[in-house]
Amino acid sequence: MSDYANDVLVSAEWVEDNLDAFQSDDSDYRLVEVDVDTEAYEDSHAPGAIGFNWETQLQDQTTRDILSKEDFSDLLGSHGISDDSTVVLYGDNANWFAAYTYWQFKYYGHDDVRLLDGGRDYWLENDYPTTDEAPNFSAVEYEASGPRESIRAYRDDVENAIDKGLPLVDVRSPEEFSGEVLAPPGLQETAQRGGHVPGAQNISWAAVTNDDGRFKDFDELQELYGEQGIDGDETTVAYCRIGERSSVAWFALHELLGYDDAVNYDGSWTEWGNLVGAPIEKGSGD
Repeated sequence: MSDYANDVLVSAEWVEDNLDAFQSDDSDYRLVEVDVDTEAYEDSHAPGAIGFNWETQLQDQTTRDILSKEDFSDLLGSHGISDDSTVVLYGDNANWFAAYTYWQFKYYGHDDVRLLDGGRDYWLENDYPTTDEAPNFSAVEYEASGPRESIRAYRDDVENAIDKGLPLVDVRSPEEFSGEVLAPPGLQETAQRGGHVPGAQNISWAAVTNDDGRFKDFDELQELYGEQGIDGDETTVAYCRIGERSSVAWFALHELLGYDDAVNYDGSWTEWGNLVGAPIEKGSGD
């Protein structure tokens, strides 16, 4: 994976070769599956993988915000993850929620964290080992650092991007972008208004991966964003509906391409589409 700007992806083959380390009670290596719920995990998962529920364990249910530093530390430590652990994350929907969790790990200063390229679907479809047994690792101390605000965008940053004409990447479907629908089929509508942030470009999160869910190579990603004038020279804000799909785009921009000024607006359309007076545009944007 050395062609990318940062060594942050691991292959399914690498994970399989290191399953003994991931199953050890020693906290040097930890494998974590992150899904929107844990039903799939309970049915089958990679041996040694810890299962996290994105909605109930990795967010504050009262504020619909990421975990506080204290809660993040408690969650990881209670599952045998230390500050020094090499953590590999993977999950459903081509790593939507794993990418969000990766971004949260980075926000709280955990340097040695990776994504399993292709996620849960790639692991299963290629017949890698699975189990229905959940590990029970000894608790350890975890002390989060940060937060690293340089990778996170807030509503003020979106307003600044509009004012200054900075790149805004809306990674949702064309139907969501245009305002035709408020959420993907079958998912909860979380906003009062449809449309997109003025000036945003619609570059789907799925455009950064191949059909098998693995990320496109460096040159393909550079071309994908470069065709829209995004080359890393300016702050680039990625957003979606609830911050998970935009985390995939942020990962591609910030981690794989090395665009250090790429930020994830995790409030996304759930926040912007409900703000009184916030400007929006409808239509395709062409």
